Amino acid sequence: MIEIQHLGKQFRNETEIHYRDLAFETGKSYMLLGASGCGKSTLLNMIAGILSPSEGRILIDGRDMTQASQKEKDSFRIQKIGYIFQDFKLIEDMTVADNLGILRLEKVDLSSMDEILEALGISEKKHARIKHLSGGQKQRVAIARALVKKPDIILADEPTGNLNFAIGEQVIRELVKVSQGKTLIAVTHDDRLAKYFDVVIDMNEITGGMEDSDLGREGAEC
Repeated sequence: MIEIQHLGKQFRNETEIHYRDLAFETGKSYMLLGASGCGKSTLLNMIAGILSPSEGRILIDGRDMTQASQKEKDSFRIQKIGYIFQDFKLIEDMTVADNLGILRLEKVDLSSMDEILEALGISEKKHARIKHLSGGQKQRVAIARALVKKPDIILADEPTGNLNFAIGEQVIRELVKVSQGKTLIAVTHDDRLAKYFDVVIDMNEITGGMEDSDLGREGAEC
């Protein structure tokens, strides 16, 4: 269970974002829907411990993560959270297997790699270099990298943002399927994907205290 209580974030450019209280239940999939600049990615980054809130609390299974040190937050993210980035963050000149193999540096057990690649339909690309893959295949690799850690929580920031709708829809179906039993929170602006999630949250209705035009590069992750 992830609980958001009285949460707010202020950036150096004076942009402020305030969130209504939220709860994300274990084992459910959530879509955070809203236009760019409404605070979706900022919320993911605070849950992941990448950003620190200016006020309020984030409780994960009863633990107040806002009181944890950055070292503790980083350790928790490595052990418990799989993060899927919009721009993939893959190393283009390395193979699929090597991109996942980097996780050994974090002492991640990679024994489930082949099973996950098979579930995502890219097992035949295991030894292909990332630069030779399509956008949809790269996104599947990014998903595999998050899942191979066997995380309890999966955070996906615009996982279909770089894909056309048909490919993106297929990727979302696969992501939701392989995330069963975990807490999945995915950010998107495409309401056509809502039918694949257990819960859809309109971020424009739960945030306040900011304007999109005020959101400069300081809050670009929003």
